[in-house]
Amino acid sequence: MSDYSRPRYESAKSGLASLLSGALASALTMVMILAVMWAVEIFDYLTPGSPDYAYGIRGWQPDGLVGIFTAPFLHGGFGHLMANSLPLLVLGFLAGLRGIGRFLAASLLIIVIGGVGTWFTSPGTYTVGASGLVFGYFGYVVARGLFDRRALDVVIGIGVAIAYWSILAGVLPGEPGISWQGHLFGLV
Repeated sequence: MSDYSRPRYESAKSGLASLLSGALASALTMVMILAVMWAVEIFDYLTPGSPDYAYGIRGWQPDGLVGIFTAPFLHGGFGHLMANSLPLLVLGFLAGLRGIGRFLAASLLIIVIGGVGTWFTSPGTYTVGASGLVFGYFGYVVARGLFDRRALDVVIGIGVAIAYWSILAGVLPGEPGISWQGHLFGLV
């Protein structure tokens, strides 16, 4: 009897240790990312001029392409950053549970696809904020539950879909000053 139960026990123990390690790494990574965003916003507040326009995504402007990589870290004020912080922390943490390597690859993909899509579809406007990452992490966590088919990932995906389904309205044009393009292409 013990010959059959030991491998299962060791496998479960190893899986739990891996999940806890991933959770710790994910939490630390998200806290660091948010700390950088807050430090940038404090710097923006305390210094004259605004890096938002210079380093945001400026649609159809060749020099606005740099914003693809910098815009997620810039925000249009503390209210904008506060609105993004909690969903980014929660969804980013859940996206990073299965490993920081996969998380960083997914983040880069979300940033590039979200940024390029925003750049192409918003001529004459500039876009800043981590909303594209929020929508991207939402899509990633739900899709991971559908495609990986691990019980925990399915439960997390369903929970995220139920808790955050209302954000999907943000991918439709409607509210002035809000980049539905960044939301849509971040989700893609």
